[in-house]
Amino acid sequence: MNIASDINAEKARDTARQALETLRRWAEGASAAEVASLDPTLAAALKGEASYPTFERSYPADFKVGDNYKATMPDLQNGPTSLIRGSQQLIQHVGISNFRLPIRFHTRDGGDLELQTSVTGSVSLDAEKKGINMSRIMRSFYRHAESTFSFEVMEAVLDSYKADLESLDARIQMRYSFPMKIESLRSGLSGYQYYDIALELVEHEGRRKKIIHLDYVYSSTCPCSLELSEHARQTRGQLATPHSQRSVARISVLLDPTQEILWFEDLIDACRRAVPTETQVMVKREDEQAFAELNAANPIFVEDAARLFCEQLLADVRISDFRVVASHQESLHSHDAISILTEGETFAAQSLDPKLFSTLFHVG
Repeated sequence: MNIASDINAEKARDTARQALETLRRWAEGASAAEVASLDPTLAAALKGEASYPTFERSYPADFKVGDNYKATMPDLQNGPTSLIRGSQQLIQHVGISNFRLPIRFHTRDGGDLELQTSVTGSVSLDAEKKGINMSRIMRSFYRHAESTFSFEVMEAVLDSYKADLESLDARIQMRYSFPMKIESLRSGLSGYQYYDIALELVEHEGRRKKIIHLDYVYSSTCPCSLELSEHARQTRGQLATPHSQRSVARISVLLDPTQEILWFEDLIDACRRAVPTETQVMVKREDEQAFAELNAANPIFVEDAARLFCEQLLADVRISDFRVVASHQESLHSHDAISILTEGETFAAQSLDPKLFSTLFHVG
């Protein structure tokens, strides 16, 4: 037994106890700033927080993350079933929406365009899984981001993040504005028309579908209003103008995998053949007059528009199922005229998104 060491340790404890008591008496009359100016550990002890750790407040720019450190980090999304909140149910879509990056696309004439693209990616989530690591969807996409995009590249991305997330169903949608140079009707000028396009790749129950969505903007002159205007002119010599309005058709087509490629430009051309009164880019007086004549030669109700688009889509063997959603945003009425026409099971639906038609407004 070392009696001298025990005596010295006891004296040291007594000295420390007396010093701490002195500090506490001093702290009772000291300001918070005076207490905080002490050593942080002593300041915490004087506040009765001796068990609370002192944290480093400067950013550790040189800190490196190794595999051993990463292995200690929590991952709640991949936690056990016991962590699931709410009903333990399959989720059909979970993922990320509207992450953006520049993507190169092929054009029909053999060129490439780099377009700002908004990407939505999602997978199904089994009932017994807590969640997914959503950043893996982005990482999968960036692995292919330097490629010139096509449905084949989208399939490679889909394969990649399905494997990463161990999911059965998955989908990718890419939205962008596609430019085409359009000539004016009579003046010989030209300018760029921009078309909202989305590519969608869906895998469900082992079957993949490739879908193109296109918004086509046109002018619709009411046939009834045109006839009534002409009646006023002929019977009473009364000048009258028929009402027309900016209109939008959202064309969605399922591609036939056995056929050759359907270019974006091909789908746009089909829309022009169906309804040639597309809104104009460059307009001089002779073009404005020509547009009035073109509208008078092609008056259409919203029902006519849906069927005219349908006629063109049915004639293209590269297109399988399709949907036409048309909205004539009335200048006569305070409401819009709408129609929906579908072919095949892909787009058939009994219920509609309540906001569907409000998304068809196009502004300059």
